Amino acid sequence: MASLTIASKANQATTLPVLLVAQYATKLDPNASINFTFSEAEKLLDDEKATVIFKPACGHDEPLYKDVNQILMHAYKPLQGNHDGVVREWVSRASGFIPMDFKSVESPLLELDSHLTLRSYVVGYTLTPADLAVWGALRGNKVAYAAVKKGSMVNVTRWFKFIEETNDWIAPAVQSLNAHAQDRKVAKSKEGASYDIALPDTDKGVVTRFPPEPSGYLHIGHAKAALLNDYFAHEMYKGTLICRFDDTNPSKEKEEFQDAIVEDLALMGIKPDKTTYTSDYFQELYDQCVKILNDGKAYADDTERETMQHERMHGIASKRRDATVKENLARFEEMKNSSEEGVRWCIRAKMSVDNPNKAMRDPVIYRCNPQAHHRTGEKWKIYPTYDFACPIVDSMEGITHALRTIEYRDRNPQYNWMLEALNLRKVHIWDFARMNFIRTLLSKRKLTKFVESGHVWGWDDPRFPTIRGIRRRGMTIDALREFILKQGPSRNIVNLDWTLFWATNKKYIEPIAPRHTAITKANAVTATVKGARVAPFTEDKPKHGKNPELGTKKVAYSNEILIDQTDAQAFAEDEEITLMNWGNAIVRKITHSLNPLHRSLVTGLELELHLQGDVKKTKQKITWLATQGQELIPVELVDFDFLITKDKLEEEDNVDDFLTLETEFRTEALADGNVAEVGEGEV
Repeated sequence: MASLTIASKANQATTLPVLLVAQYATKLDPNASINFTFSEAEKLLDDEKATVIFKPACGHDEPLYKDVNQILMHAYKPLQGNHDGVVREWVSRASGFIPMDFKSVESPLLELDSHLTLRSYVVGYTLTPADLAVWGALRGNKVAYAAVKKGSMVNVTRWFKFIEETNDWIAPAVQSLNAHAQDRKVAKSKEGASYDIALPDTDKGVVTRFPPEPSGYLHIGHAKAALLNDYFAHEMYKGTLICRFDDTNPSKEKEEFQDAIVEDLALMGIKPDKTTYTSDYFQELYDQCVKILNDGKAYADDTERETMQHERMHGIASKRRDATVKENLARFEEMKNSSEEGVRWCIRAKMSVDNPNKAMRDPVIYRCNPQAHHRTGEKWKIYPTYDFACPIVDSMEGITHALRTIEYRDRNPQYNWMLEALNLRKVHIWDFARMNFIRTLLSKRKLTKFVESGHVWGWDDPRFPTIRGIRRRGMTIDALREFILKQGPSRNIVNLDWTLFWATNKKYIEPIAPRHTAITKANAVTATVKGARVAPFTEDKPKHGKNPELGTKKVAYSNEILIDQTDAQAFAEDEEITLMNWGNAIVRKITHSLNPLHRSLVTGLELELHLQGDVKKTKQKITWLATQGQELIPVELVDFDFLITKDKLEEEDNVDDFLTLETEFRTEALADGNVAEVGEGEV
């Protein structure tokens, strides 16, 4: 088997063109097999130009690293065509897009823009290695890619988008290269040294906790917190993990969310040693609040919300700050009874009026809420805030290390102040970066708004970043765990691209996903096949060409078949094509629509079987469906776009201003009869 080794640390403008051309060779020739390997290096030999090495299946003991695309074109005949000389010239010219400064690539870009006037492809009328080499160099060079996205060279930008959109295998190829680059940056595997973050006092035992609020479904950000706490507790230190539901706000919490969180944790393979509830400690928390009031370290306040926010922002003391202990206790009792007077008050910790860290400016620690609690019912009318309850219950439950996202960093001094003020056992804190994705909302409040407004189907909508949403979209749990654990407990904040996420998933599903065929119903073309048997018949074919363990499927054959309109439009009369799982055929006749507005629309085809033909020499290798010999299954193909149009929303941004107008796309299609046997939830 031939092999291609790629230096993942190298300039991608030198490696991506070769990766694309090599993958295209395997697509044109089903019998071609190339083993792709990524090496964590900037170069593979002493020569700095050795960023890729190709070893043919036979011969050439010496590694080939110069002009590899030219070598690939020589080794794989389907890459050659009628304009081979011109294609090779453009493959060589792709090196002009490698320099990482705009002045160097500006002139080649302008030449390319001029060349592409009235052209869809760099050479000829179909995709060639020239397109892939130039496209790959531009995509791999950040400077050149930025110029393409800017759109000032309209022909280049048009061509660039066209090549990517009409060849759906290109994006995964780019993703695979980026995934290896990302792996290098995050430098974390499950056993990786990056998890050695020197947590203190681990020799005394490690107890971590995951404290979700049952006010919504778990999203991928929660998944990271849960998996990291599980990793440190169970895999790294053989300690204890507690799942504690932070159920301190009856206005937002439901048992439905609580049950869903338990199910999602189990789905991710997280098994807490103990499950607890903050509501189990309401009496203890009440007692601690009485204590802190008695110690003069907290006070009751009835300042209106807007006024309180203004005073905290500008370092102004509340008029109630110096109330007596007796007055504060009396008001706390009114709050407990949920009297007309009590509902006006809250309890604030007396930390500071003007601390530069605004989280330390007398935060609220207790509120009155007459609404019934989903676990304790009507027993309590007052509830602690997360900032008060969390450090206290952490200390009481024996938590040794509180691992939480970096957004809490300003509140860490507040956490420690609570423990010190109440003379409770200290807990070590470690901050890690939350997981952010481009064009994705992780705010539970904003996600709830999407659900309640009907903008999405529900919490398990495939467009949602919830565990249930991404599972419904096809994510496997193994891939989810791997991706998150590879991010590690780093404090570096990054905005991740979903393509990396799904590239990880593809690694898991590619070897086990049975292959099925679907043809878009709209303008599907009926083709008659001369030389086919008069009576339809079926044959057993592997469900996966490279995984015989998946078994076989029935492939039907008849003298009339359905072909996608997009495939039919790419044919030329007397062209030899390959019908996958059948063999070669020659296009003898193409019938187009008589409607002058739709002249390019193909309405019929006549094919003549040429089974002795060489599949390696055909450029068009298409899927098809027999219209007889099987029951075609109506299916709906669903695709989605991002819910928002901006990569990262700022605090001052209004979400409604950045909503994607159309995010759900449905296409009616017909699938092969084997699809009827596919069960719900199967890959």
